[in-house]
Amino acid sequence: MTSRYAITVKIPSQTLVLRDGAGQTVKEFSVSTARNGAGEIFGSECTPRGRHIVRAKIGAGQPLNTVFVGRRPTGESYSPRLRRLYPERDWILTRILWLSGLEPGRNRLGNVDTMRRFIYIHGAPDEDPMGVPGSHGCIKMRNPDVIALFDLVTPGTPVDITGDR
Repeated sequence: MTSRYAITVKIPSQTLVLRDGAGQTVKEFSVSTARNGAGEIFGSECTPRGRHIVRAKIGAGQPLNTVFVGRRPTGESYSPRLRRLYPERDWILTRILWLSGLEPGRNRLGNVDTMRRFIYIHGAPDEDPMGVPGSHGCIKMRNPDVIALFDLVTPGTPVDITGDR
């Protein structure tokens, strides 16, 4: 199945651009990529570059601020109070677009495999800043933005992650 859209994540500008089949920009979002910059190695907590696809969509129909652990809803709804109770958590909220690399040796297979690194596009707490690096490797978005993106794309949607910090 061919996707109607393509996604480009631009690490230097901390933006995600959704384009239609003609290459025209449909939407542009402010995001937050890895605090540790760009990189592909397992355990680096860096955002992987190169050509990817959306391998799976997780969270359809879940309420805004649904908390996910291990790609499963916990039954919790995120709040600042919950964050104070669990300060060590990496907050993955609302929707998950799980990415898979397409370039063997760069972002697929071995110690650079994007999917095995659990790299997602996902929702984040409202107080997390966008437009600046701050994730553990994933691409974080505002919750309403990730819902809008989730509702438009399908598994197989191309995702190109570009640039260094």
